[in-house]
Amino acid sequence: MFVDSALIRVRAGKGGDGAVSFYRGRGLPKGGPDGGDGGRGADIFLHADPGLNTLIDFRGVRDWHADKGEAGRSKQQFGAAADKMTIRIPPGTLVYNDDTGELMADVGPDETVLIAKGGKGGHGNEHFKSSTNQTPRKATTGQPGEEFTLRLELKLIAEVGLVGLPNAGKSTLLKALTRADPKIADYPFTTLSPQLGIAELDPTRRIIIADIPGLIEGASGGAGLGHDFLRHVERTSVILHLLDCCPPDNSRPADNYRAIREELAGYSPELAEKPEIIVLSKTDLLPGEEFLAEATAELCGELRLGADQTLQTVSSASGEGLKELLERLWVLLHGVDAKVEGWKPA
Repeated sequence: MFVDSALIRVRAGKGGDGAVSFYRGRGLPKGGPDGGDGGRGADIFLHADPGLNTLIDFRGVRDWHADKGEAGRSKQQFGAAADKMTIRIPPGTLVYNDDTGELMADVGPDETVLIAKGGKGGHGNEHFKSSTNQTPRKATTGQPGEEFTLRLELKLIAEVGLVGLPNAGKSTLLKALTRADPKIADYPFTTLSPQLGIAELDPTRRIIIADIPGLIEGASGGAGLGHDFLRHVERTSVILHLLDCCPPDNSRPADNYRAIREELAGYSPELAEKPEIIVLSKTDLLPGEEFLAEATAELCGELRLGADQTLQTVSSASGEGLKELLERLWVLLHGVDAKVEGWKPA
């Protein structure tokens, strides 16, 4: 389980100011005060859109300011109220007042909640006329709308879990596919806790990917990061099994694959049955296409991959194969054909 969070500032609309006006008409040169009231400022609502599953849309948009009400006019005309503002959020988002820590809302699917009320409009001078003050030149300003700093928190379960031996290139791949910035270094267990990233195929399609800490032999028995690692993988829908085409310890990719699979099966047979895509990474290190074809054919033969278990090859450094990998992930997750248009490595 991961928490996606965002901090935003919301300010409902200010009420419109009341008007100071006096009626002037034929036969009524001193018709008296007729300034109208200002319109109400816009309320801000939060709507839980089932089509959203992350808070990525709030990364670059921190301030949400609603429109103010229209000012009052002469002839006792009220100013128009401003249209409400609706902010779309994923279902299950917890909304906190960041200043007080108070939980303001827990928004369910298709639910809409009022989060900030717009200010009332000010009174025009028509309100202040009396027998002792027949020409009031007083009007009130509109009231400010409610303003809050909101902390949005969404508990996410990653759809895709990256697995592989330490230094298989998982963190680098996550960074290439998403905007995540995991720690990357040339030594084992760089990643000590799951790192979450969101691959945005287009404005309506996103895939939540987690770089799970590296696994070693004996993890199902608690060795290395052990059960902590396996508990995270258990929550994902698809396993993306990453194999280094040129392991620095001169081990064989097929042997590394079997070692990981044994640990998955040893921890949970159900986990081992999850849909899987096998990816041969760091292909830019191979000297040419012939060597890549030879390495691919050799690995497919050793793993006895069937026609429905095509091996995917990628290079996080050059971007080669990343678009095709996202296409396969989307189809596997959603069971529909998908074309990734306008996508490029992050």
